[in-house]
Amino acid sequence: MSGGWAVLFAAQPPPARYNTQMPRFRLPAALSPLRYYNYRLLFSGLLVSILGSMMRNAVVLWHVTLLVSEKDRALALGAVGLVRIVPIVIFSLFAGVIADRYDRRRILLLVNGVMGLLSILLAVLTLNGAVNLIIVYAISAAMSGIGTFDNPARQSLFPVLLPEKELPRAISLNMILFQVASVGGPAIGGLLIARAGVGWAYAFDAASFVALFLALLLMRDVPQRPAEQRAQFSLGAVRDGFRFVFGTPLIRSSMLLDFFATFFASAMALLPLYAQDVLKVGADGYGVLSAAPAVGALIASVAMVPLIERIEQRGRVLIGAVLIYGLATIAFGVSSWFWLTYLCLAATGAADTVSAVLRNVIRQLGTPNELRGRMTSVNMIFFLGGPQLGELEAGLVASSFGPMISVLTGGIGCVIATLWIAATTPDLLNYRRSTASILATGAAGGQD
Repeated sequence: MSGGWAVLFAAQPPPARYNTQMPRFRLPAALSPLRYYNYRLLFSGLLVSILGSMMRNAVVLWHVTLLVSEKDRALALGAVGLVRIVPIVIFSLFAGVIADRYDRRRILLLVNGVMGLLSILLAVLTLNGAVNLIIVYAISAAMSGIGTFDNPARQSLFPVLLPEKELPRAISLNMILFQVASVGGPAIGGLLIARAGVGWAYAFDAASFVALFLALLLMRDVPQRPAEQRAQFSLGAVRDGFRFVFGTPLIRSSMLLDFFATFFASAMALLPLYAQDVLKVGADGYGVLSAAPAVGALIASVAMVPLIERIEQRGRVLIGAVLIYGLATIAFGVSSWFWLTYLCLAATGAADTVSAVLRNVIRQLGTPNELRGRMTSVNMIFFLGGPQLGELEAGLVASSFGPMISVLTGGIGCVIATLWIAATTPDLLNYRRSTASILATGAAGGQD
């Protein structure tokens, strides 16, 4: 094993609260969460797994355009969002309860094993020419439904792998992980489509699940919750999650902000149409444009690691970032030049990342550990429901008025919704770094 991988998967130390094992090299302060062995494992496994997932998301959109007639492409792309959101709404109600009830690491092992098998099925069917639009929709819906159980378990697991003080930096590092995967995934997907075909892109996604599976198996001494902190599997436990979220103005407003912004500004759903009809580029160009938001997001993620502790007016920065997201979407809608389109999409990614880091800090520091799974499952309805329903809305508007009108009205809607939330929720607008310390103290009693 090479030196870097040997450090990452080094032999386990004696059991400890957070299973700390220092790498052989000195880490800068911004990377301090990587000192913790189990967090390093989760970080590395997720990097590869999410790389495959981001690639699959871009490939599915391209694949759908190949399976329908030219006049039906906009509506077919919008329907991708519909088939993904329905399982999320159905299963997310209990996904958080399961994450708060059972061993979160074992949930992740089971869920990612099943998703890997579904990805293999999609690859085999595509490579053998036995796939059609209904099959793509069905497997996408199944993976969305199974994936509903992944996010609450994952988001609830990582905070107990390291001390509370490391959470803001860990959240920023998680965003870097996500954006690196988002940059590489669509770009690799575009290259694989152009060079080998859609089926091999799905095969790459199936292989990517192995890394996370191994990382989860190699974890040791993961802190366990006492029995009294484990949720009961009941409708009452579901209600407790909703009651906590909607009874906490900061958390509620951060979720509403996310939902409305992504619902109105789901421009990426129409990117295949822009690539093919407006910009006149092929699969390679589509892959580059698909990765543009992640390039901007990666730059913002790297910047946020050292800056997160220096931003005092976090609420105002959050609102400003979402406004920039909406304005960049408007600029994307009127662009007919490839590199201007790329810059606009990169700007949406950068702004969304700044917003996402601050929203996650609010939610993680303000939620007791025994409620984190249910808080995350409620957030999934907003976080995933916004863009998925937005894809449907964008497809319907585009099919009636054209893609440019769809993107323009979406960007305008994002700006209006953001200003409304800022005006009606002063707690969010005035949220400061000192507020985060109070939230962390209040939630500390819920730690494992």
